[in-house]
Amino acid sequence: MNFIFMLTHNDTTVPNAADVYERLRGTTLRHIGFKDIGATTEELSVVAAKAHADGLQVFLEVVSTSKESELASLEAARTIGVDWVMGGTHAEEGVGVLAGSGVKYCPFPGQIEGHPSILLGSVADIAQDAKELTAMDGVFGLDLLAYRHPTEDPLEVARAVVAASSGPVIVAGSIVTDVQIRKVAATGAWGFTIGGAIFEGRLPGAPDLAAQISAVLEMEGAEFIGD
Repeated sequence: MNFIFMLTHNDTTVPNAADVYERLRGTTLRHIGFKDIGATTEELSVVAAKAHADGLQVFLEVVSTSKESELASLEAARTIGVDWVMGGTHAEEGVGVLAGSGVKYCPFPGQIEGHPSILLGSVADIAQDAKELTAMDGVFGLDLLAYRHPTEDPLEVARAVVAASSGPVIVAGSIVTDVQIRKVAATGAWGFTIGGAIFEGRLPGAPDLAAQISAVLEMEGAEFIGD
């Protein structure tokens, strides 16, 4: 699995994200991300430039709630220079915006509502959506809010989506424990994100951000089997 550290809390990019990033240098982190809410395009461009200079892959997660703001964020992704765009619910238009950019596009499967975003719909419907989305030219993978579903088992959702998808699945949102990481790994997901839990000091090594990230990277590299 691949750990993406999100410079975010409550579905919003944290203040002074570029300064926060400086505190993470020296870890073996390979993937870093931020949201399209909470910082300007210029501020995110600075973070992306720093991360690229250090050899990291950069992710923008789109959580805007209107079609217009979502597509504007996809346009901004080209300016910022990210490697991946996660999220968003208008994939047909999104692939057009990102065409030719080289950005790996991973929209949300299922029904997404509100901010912070939640996932709705049955497991079967979400899996079918995953299948259809990853069959679309220009869609690379999926951003799955498995732990943001109010009623379905998140691991059942993740397993179904991984099985239905023809691209990588990133499980994003509300992962806060090593047990969750282990269980998500067993679903076959390509990666997972953590942001708020680290800023809240909920992982081993707290309250230091770099120490928590290093602890999660050790979990990421472990061999996980079963539930």
